[in-house]
Amino acid sequence: MLVKKMIVTGILSTLVGACLGVYPVQASALPALWEAGAEKNKIIVVSDLHFGVDDSFAETVHNRQLFLNFLQQLEQTPDVRELVIAGDFLDEWFLPMSYEPITDFKQFFASVADNNKGIIEGLRHLMKSGVKVTYVIGNHDMNLGKGILTELLPGITEKHDAKGLGRYVTGDRKEIVIEHGHRYDPYSAPDRVSNRELLKSDNTIYPPGYFYARRGTSWVVEHRPQNATNYPILTQLPAKEDTDQKGAYFYGKMVERLFKSIPANEGFTEKAFAVKTGGFNGRYSLQDMYPVRQEDGTISAPVLFKNFQRSWDERQQQNDVWVKIPFLKAASEANKPQYFYNCAKTQYLDNPKQKIDVVVFGHTHIPDFQKDGEKFYANAGTWVDDNFDSPISRTFVKIETGAKDKAAQYHYLENGRIEDVSKKVK
Repeated sequence: MLVKKMIVTGILSTLVGACLGVYPVQASALPALWEAGAEKNKIIVVSDLHFGVDDSFAETVHNRQLFLNFLQQLEQTPDVRELVIAGDFLDEWFLPMSYEPITDFKQFFASVADNNKGIIEGLRHLMKSGVKVTYVIGNHDMNLGKGILTELLPGITEKHDAKGLGRYVTGDRKEIVIEHGHRYDPYSAPDRVSNRELLKSDNTIYPPGYFYARRGTSWVVEHRPQNATNYPILTQLPAKEDTDQKGAYFYGKMVERLFKSIPANEGFTEKAFAVKTGGFNGRYSLQDMYPVRQEDGTISAPVLFKNFQRSWDERQQQNDVWVKIPFLKAASEANKPQYFYNCAKTQYLDNPKQKIDVVVFGHTHIPDFQKDGEKFYANAGTWVDDNFDSPISRTFVKIETGAKDKAAQYHYLENGRIEDVSKKVK
């Protein structure tokens, strides 16, 4: 009874603290997440927190409080060595098209941090307790460049490699690799190639997924209207041997299906996308990026991401993809969890040049856990309030590093307990 009273008191204190934007004084009332071992050898991975700049449209509002509880319970679990945030921490993509164009990322991310100051304070407190906190960049925060987060959260370790990307190698034997996973997704990987000539810039980092997210956010904010979508339709399938146009056709059909599923109020030709960062400086319409058959018979968008399939090889080179993936395979499978498991195997687990035993990605919002002998792959899932891609949210991966690693996937429950879902999410 006393323990139950302590837990309730701690949670109430947390609620008050989060509202005030300060770390609650009675955090120690929250229990440890598990019975800790003698050795400080646990590495915890979370991903896709998606904390937003405005709670009226942010994806993580209800679960923000639960994540703060989770941080406090990690602090009470003495065998936790490190917390890794595997991307999509502070969100720059989930913004309605009506949102004023971002012109200063340092200022923007400071605003996101300020809107989630309880979380920032919770992470600061966790680090003060001796737990290392590491951030690995994701696609929804790909412009959270080196040093910006450190200024907001002194003491955090940032991991970046290619622009807008990061891979983190950790563990006792450097046997664990953690990255967001968007490096292998043609719709979400940084794109400094497709619009380079159009915009006369080498900094055109936004891929098509950025524009999809902006329109999708508008659709949600507009209460999911069901407008008619009389968009062009590709009907003629290219010749089987024409891999270039097959890639263009597949990309076009994907765009067609996607935008029909988010029929926002903004019209097909309306210049509703105002972008002044990431190498862009103008206003664009859905029509500008919508692949159609051109006068010469080829399939391409007329303005943005022209001949998109042809930029993939150079993008992979720029984005430090170690084992290249054909465009048709990447474009057709990037919406499937199995694709990212296969990427983990190809790039790391089955790669004779690498000595990696554990790979953790995020990005898909779909928790996944695969064990292959003594090796593991996991997708950390997400903490968004409404996870439309999976039955569960608030998942994390726990890794015990040592001579032989152990790993498991957990679901954080609203009552502060955890459930091992490793077998459920395979």
